[in-house]
Amino acid sequence: MPSTQTEHRFPCAQCGASLRFLPGQSRLSCAYCGHEQEIPQIDDETRVTALQSLDYHEAVAQTLPASDLEETRVVHCDTCGADVQFEENVHSAECPFCASPIVTDTGTNRHIKPHAILPFKLSESDAQAKMKAWLQGLWFAPSALAKYARSTGRLNGLYVPYWAFDVATRSQYTGQRGTYYYVTVRGANGKTRRERRTRWRAASGRVSRQFLDLLVMASNSLPRANIRRLEPWTMADLQLYSADYLSGFRAEAYSVELPDGFEIAKERMAEQIHADICRDIGGDEQRVSSVSTDYDDERFKHLLLPIWMAAYRYRDKSYRFIVNGQTGRVQGERPWSWPKIAGAVLAGLVLLALAFYIAEMGG
Repeated sequence: MPSTQTEHRFPCAQCGASLRFLPGQSRLSCAYCGHEQEIPQIDDETRVTALQSLDYHEAVAQTLPASDLEETRVVHCDTCGADVQFEENVHSAECPFCASPIVTDTGTNRHIKPHAILPFKLSESDAQAKMKAWLQGLWFAPSALAKYARSTGRLNGLYVPYWAFDVATRSQYTGQRGTYYYVTVRGANGKTRRERRTRWRAASGRVSRQFLDLLVMASNSLPRANIRRLEPWTMADLQLYSADYLSGFRAEAYSVELPDGFEIAKERMAEQIHADICRDIGGDEQRVSSVSTDYDDERFKHLLLPIWMAAYRYRDKSYRFIVNGQTGRVQGERPWSWPKIAGAVLAGLVLLALAFYIAEMGG
């Protein structure tokens, strides 16, 4: 199936410099002469129609139309595994995910085209303020990290790839329903007390749920637990994919293929299905013995979601701090200062000994 690599450039109409997307706006701006250019918008009805999801099984069978595929130039970071898109004239750079130096290649990556994009709402300065407040609130952090929080410079604005799945599920289960009851028990001293016990009875049934826009990050470059804590995202703000929103930012290509992403989605669906089953069983406690789930009408979208990120190196290890580019929620990895922890423990022991001494003297 033929496909072409598309290169997007946004020169300023007045001075020829590159235009940059303004977070929270619907326009591009030139940092040199101030010229602004509106991003074409579509009406709500056209937007809803254009954002319809794609058939999962067609994608797995590689029978999607050529219009849903594209080729982009990406570079692979051997340190953290990220696949990042770079401009054609960039040949060496620092990986935005782990701060490792990398030399770009000229290879291209053929993949499913982004379906929709969640544009940045948070500016870089606002994201810096959120990150600094989070870093300064960390206990037992190295002094170098506190200094970094005070003087940190530029953040990397990145669009990270996601699969958003729409799936209908039907689950059959077996388990047990626990109901509390109370009995009066007489102790060895002759006194009585009420004791709670649980009566278990077999339970079985079926539950169903329609999952919409279930998000799975389509990359392993960031810790999945941290990236989940950036949620929720306001999906109502999704826009039809346009390269205009990428101007001035980088985008990561997906490295988790669609079937692998669906397996991760099943794990997330299982969490919700388990909660549905517990509600269906009822009672005071529930035990779930077995679950069999059928999946139907599986569809998906390939999305790009915005994050601001900084990579900080401490003792030859990389730590990443992530800010949700839409809501400002912050997550990250953090180093610990063991001398500070040891000092705090020692100070605690001294205070404990002092309290004991005062108590003894008072006695």
